[in-house]
Amino acid sequence: MANIAYDRKEQVQQIESGLLEGEQIIAVYDAVGTGTGFIGLTDRRVIIQDRSFVGKRFAITSIPYSKITSVSVVSNNSWGGSFFSTGAIAIHVGTHTYEVEFRGAQKSHHVHNVILHHIS
Repeated sequence: MANIAYDRKEQVQQIESGLLEGEQIIAVYDAVGTGTGFIGLTDRRVIIQDRSFVGKRFAITSIPYSKITSVSVVSNNSWGGSFFSTGAIAIHVGTHTYEVEFRGAQKSHHVHNVILHHIS
């Protein structure tokens, strides 16, 4: 875990338990707001924990980078400030969009750049 950027050790351990052979974790960040528990980035995919299911159920969704069509910075402010003045991103996969909000703009910047690197 020395080279992994993360917020909570137990989230990293949860992702480690489902890694594919040779897959490496890049970062695991806690998400804020309703629905999303965390986002994990590996060298092969994005992993999102979705807590929005009825009955206290949740899903771990794996999104291969090849299926991501774009990644967006989400903001309710004008573009007058910094490009990453917000702590939220949107990941577009086909017709579905996953929105993830973080504690701090640095995390959204890191997630955005890792995803953009893998999809471009």
